[in-house]
Amino acid sequence: MEGGQQEATASKFTRICVFCGSSQGKKRSYQDAAIELGKELVSRNIDLVYGGGSVGLMGLVSQAVHDGGRHVTGVIPKTLMPREITGETVGEVKAVADMHQRKAEMARRSDAFIALPGGYGTLEELLEVITWAQLGIHDKPVGLLNVDGYYNSLLSFIDKAVEEGFISPNARHIILSAPTAKELMKKLEEYFPRHERVASKLNWEMEQLGYSKYEISR
Repeated sequence: MEGGQQEATASKFTRICVFCGSSQGKKRSYQDAAIELGKELVSRNIDLVYGGGSVGLMGLVSQAVHDGGRHVTGVIPKTLMPREITGETVGEVKAVADMHQRKAEMARRSDAFIALPGGYGTLEELLEVITWAQLGIHDKPVGLLNVDGYYNSLLSFIDKAVEEGFISPNARHIILSAPTAKELMKKLEEYFPRHERVASKLNWEMEQLGYSKYEISR
């Protein structure tokens, strides 16, 4: 390829939503993983949808995707903009009214979801899209980038919930995980739903958000 660029890998995804911390974390490996994920998305011609911050892992993954020439869309509640956005942001920034609308907008725009290491906010976003998948609101794959075993305790909890009868074995397969971006992307590409949707025949309406099931799932 001219200029030393590598030929992009074909992907069935156009845009992927990444949940991650607005802090960088204490380990360099977390920061490296965010950058590596951004580069992996670029190599597959995939655009990024994320929480809109320019700090922490958010800033690293968005900058990596932007530097690679792919489109970046940040979705952020207006009240969080002064705190989470510092310096010059990259790509498109969509301001929304609140956290509920943020999650619905990110889901609507994305073909799959990946969680990097993060805190309460990352976990809350991750569990909501997993629950939406179980309910039948969407059938998009959900992946954990399990850097240095960061999500091992969460996966152990979920396995315990399966063992105790609170999560069905088939619904356990909603969550994919891998230690590297390349391995995780391969699993996301190969994903197909195995679980029986809880309410797949209902016409779901996100009444408070103004988004229908179709708008979330398309």
